[in-house]
Amino acid sequence: MKFRAHDTFFIRKGWLSKGLKNVLRNPSVFVSKDENPMDTLGIGANMVKALRYWLQAVMLTTEPGSGRRTQTLTPLGDLIHRNDPYMEELGTLWLLHYRLASNIEDATAWYYFFNEFKPTEFTRDDFSIQIKGYLRLNNQEEVSERSLDDDYTCIINTYVPRIKSNPEKVQPESNIDCPLGELGLIDIVNKKAKVYKKSQPQKDALHPLILLAVIIDRAEGEKSVRISTIQNDPFNAGKVFNLDIIALTNLLYKIELMGYVKVVRTAGLDIVRLDTDMGFLDCVEEYYRLINR
Repeated sequence: MKFRAHDTFFIRKGWLSKGLKNVLRNPSVFVSKDENPMDTLGIGANMVKALRYWLQAVMLTTEPGSGRRTQTLTPLGDLIHRNDPYMEELGTLWLLHYRLASNIEDATAWYYFFNEFKPTEFTRDDFSIQIKGYLRLNNQEEVSERSLDDDYTCIINTYVPRIKSNPEKVQPESNIDCPLGELGLIDIVNKKAKVYKKSQPQKDALHPLILLAVIIDRAEGEKSVRISTIQNDPFNAGKVFNLDIIALTNLLYKIELMGYVKVVRTAGLDIVRLDTDMGFLDCVEEYYRLINR
């Protein structure tokens, strides 16, 4: 499990696309002795470390655990770079969020927040107390208060646009926001008391093929999945996308209309039968094909 690996820097607009472009040009960009990563990437030393971390946390790149720490694109990273190099499509942002919120090893606080943390409305103290309990139950080493606080702040900054949190400090040309703020997964309840809430995606914000990609990814080859599993299991769509049963069911029926699944809600079954041989990446490829058609 990993905490505070971002060095307090959340993902900035343009960072990930710049990172992929430079990793393709030079897999050693973050550790190169021939060129200065700060000059190449145009960001400070701590930001370089943060970007190196974020590319792996959202699973766009990978690097070996030992030896020369060069980065290579993952299959998803390659697919996104070819179809949406500037990461402007909402579906791309949902995919990045899914990988981040299901990365229990590299982004433990993000995994915990979306998959295990139950309160709909919450404060920093709620999060801190409950994640400490979760770590104790799972026999993990104690994590410093500062690390947990910094992860919490980074989660809020990832999903709450600054135009909401600090509108008086935001310039029109500013790119300091995190692109994942467009997903609307966290909102402010009481700014003064610093109370926030988990929010559902807005209607039609989540493309059915992105949901299908996640369902297939979590099904791991099974051809039928219980709707309760999709909604309630860690790593699955209901948890990582903040979907209640009504929103999830509406999306499932949209996927059914597209011919990819059959929703069976008779005789107490409540299952989704997968009527396609597509895998996770096939769904992503089809998403890009449809929106670019």
